[in-house]
Amino acid sequence: MPIATAKPGSTLLNPANHTLIMIDHQSQMAFATKSIDLASLRNNVALVAKAAKEFEVPTILTTVAEKSFSGPIFDEIKTVFPGQEAIDRTTMNTWEDARIAERVNAIGKDKIVLAGLWTSVCIVGPALSALDQGFDVYVITDASGDVSDEAHQRAVERMIQQGARPMTSLQYLLELQRDWARGETYNETVATSIAHGGGYGLGLIYAKTMFNASEAH
Repeated sequence: MPIATAKPGSTLLNPANHTLIMIDHQSQMAFATKSIDLASLRNNVALVAKAAKEFEVPTILTTVAEKSFSGPIFDEIKTVFPGQEAIDRTTMNTWEDARIAERVNAIGKDKIVLAGLWTSVCIVGPALSALDQGFDVYVITDASGDVSDEAHQRAVERMIQQGARPMTSLQYLLELQRDWARGETYNETVATSIAHGGGYGLGLIYAKTMFNASEAH
């Protein structure tokens, strides 16, 4: 019989065990995105970016044809990482750009977390490539999107079939926090949840206002 011990599972994410790659969150890519409304997409992208910044997760930002076609990266990312230049590519598959491989290897994490536009091209490509090379791959599905629900769902299914692990933006934030007693990140996690966590964020406001309640107690 297995023996229970009070420690997290090896497949859970923590701030030190993964690299986040945010791919092609750009205007031209967003215009054709139909699997998620753009307000929700931008909100979720902001949540992911803030979570990564708060927990000091190594983050790679990348765009495709920024100057000639697809436009600038979302402000929701740019304002969180104001000094970081995105790697601008020509390849549809981010993983085929040698600069990305160099950055991934320099960071040295065996878990890769992906979010971007479009799921069926810009996320499937690096996800399957990284899996093939032995990395553990996670996809934040609600910070990604595609030209139709069908395209997004088939892409997610294809990645899952090869071993990728889907998750949501709020799940990503809360998995990094993991314990409300972690005081050094508690206030920022709550603030990000209130700003971008939908009904959960409203619940935090209500509990604090009505009962002065706190997740940590």
